[in-house]
Amino acid sequence: MTRHLSTALVAATAVLGASLVPAIGASATVTTSFVVSATVPASLSATMPLLRLHFNVPADASRLPGLRTSPALNVRWQQIGARDVQAIAVGKLLPAVAYTINAPTRMSCAKSCTFTTLRRHVATVATSLTWEAQLLAELNYLPVRFTPNSPQSDLTQSVSGTFAWKYADLPASLSAQWRLGVDNIVLHGAVMAFQSVHGLATTGVADAPTWAHLFSAVQSGALNPGSYNYVVVSEASPETTTLYVAGHKRFTTLANTGIPYSPTALGTYPVYIRYVTQTMSGTNPDGSHYSDPGVPWVSYFNGGDALHGFIRSTYGWPQSLGCVEMPFAAAKVIYPYTPIGTLVTVTS
Repeated sequence: MTRHLSTALVAATAVLGASLVPAIGASATVTTSFVVSATVPASLSATMPLLRLHFNVPADASRLPGLRTSPALNVRWQQIGARDVQAIAVGKLLPAVAYTINAPTRMSCAKSCTFTTLRRHVATVATSLTWEAQLLAELNYLPVRFTPNSPQSDLTQSVSGTFAWKYADLPASLSAQWRLGVDNIVLHGAVMAFQSVHGLATTGVADAPTWAHLFSAVQSGALNPGSYNYVVVSEASPETTTLYVAGHKRFTTLANTGIPYSPTALGTYPVYIRYVTQTMSGTNPDGSHYSDPGVPWVSYFNGGDALHGFIRSTYGWPQSLGCVEMPFAAAKVIYPYTPIGTLVTVTS
């Protein structure tokens, strides 16, 4: 009777085996297939898992194969339920980087487990303008300082804190344009300045390479090698150009802005390209062509408008075709303080 009972059990097991899938970790040596559903967030965060997997039967996280990502990440599996596992990034996620995550949809297990089919997901690490401002303030590229609400173990992490204006003597024409958490010209210029110092394309937009360099600079303490400078061009009579260095008024000179035919546009703009000397050419209001070689100390800030030296018999009233002209000696004083990203405000 015992023999007949054993035979019946084997037969029953054979029948049940067609509908039941053994869990990972069982002692069976047969190959077992698993159906997997993956949840991948639209944006990644250092505090959240890369993805979560749900299996059609109980699964052991310790037996799962590695998760493939591009760029490659060091990932560990974490058991969160009998049928649920999540992937945790061990290393640092880089902001603004689009990571490709090859999430499994099926898995096969015998002595070891293999993901047999994968579905490609792309998710980008979330950033914020406030986080961007925090790092730039820590590196002295902004005219504001950042104070965290609590001690930071990692200066690159986004934390709550307060921002305060650093320089009391800077004119309201600059401070009025600063807005935390909102894209603004002050932040744009600071990003350009940082990009220029680190040999990046000076777009003023914090892309993935910029974020990587921000992290590296904060970690190594690579502060802004220069001071925070600002230039104000006043079209009030007499016209002047005033330079502020590290929050203090350093130098003022008479200047010439554009004539009504080609006025110098009002507003605030970042210096985007510079030349020690340049030949300037173009068309005069009467249609004739001009070519002026050897124009010194040139800092372009808005299209074809630039700060530069130019010889005139007098200064202080509109005479140019949009540029801000100054005596050679004055332009030479200002030029070293107008690196890429320096803001220039033209006021009426």
